[in-house]
Amino acid sequence: MTPDKDAFEARLRQIGAERYHDRHPFHHLLHSGGCTPEQVRAWVINRYYYQASIPMKDAAFMSRVEDPALRRAWRSRIEDHDGTDENEGGIQRWLRLADAVGLDRDYVASTEGVLPATKFAVDAYVRFVRDKTLLEAVASSLTELFAPKIHAQRIEGLLQNYEFADDSSLSYFKNRLKEAPKDVAFGLAWVLDHADTAEKQDAAANALIFKTNVLWSQLDALYSAYVEPGRIPPGAWQPGTFETRQKVAS
Repeated sequence: MTPDKDAFEARLRQIGAERYHDRHPFHHLLHSGGCTPEQVRAWVINRYYYQASIPMKDAAFMSRVEDPALRRAWRSRIEDHDGTDENEGGIQRWLRLADAVGLDRDYVASTEGVLPATKFAVDAYVRFVRDKTLLEAVASSLTELFAPKIHAQRIEGLLQNYEFADDSSLSYFKNRLKEAPKDVAFGLAWVLDHADTAEKQDAAANALIFKTNVLWSQLDALYSAYVEPGRIPPGAWQPGTFETRQKVAS
């Protein structure tokens, strides 16, 4: 008997309701204006590593896909981040945010100051998508189901609370409000169609849980290093370095 798709979709959405990183204390701090300029910069530096790894994750996925239709559908995700002749791309938009918060963009792009835990989490995600079944790989992307809400909250909170926030510096998030719904509509439909046994549904649900853990652990690392005093690990970015402008928060 084929499992019920509606019940499975509800199960996936419940995972987001319980586990998505919009519930993390660091995001509450950031969106409410409670972050110091240094904490904002630390977030920008570390989140860049995730942003820059997304097209590599998607390229690894596509290298295993034999179906041309699936490759065509997935290709736009790489272009959305890497850019095209007509589209600046998400990575460059994130570097504009780095400029706006007063960081040296070359330093951010080098990823030299990224927290070790951030690298471990993001690299694990790339490996997961490269090595797991196609179903699990696609299912892990379904955190996009919950992304528009957090992007909207972030835009509102940053505009209200930080001097650096404007249409240019927040263009990454504004663009994702348009890009993410298209991606998730395809990904969700694909997962619902291909998770046609209880075992496959369990695997897909666990893949989504894995991805929420990847996102959550990145914020745990940020909170531990830059909100709790004296916890910055060796080699990670130190406040006061590679900064081009001092005033970030209002």
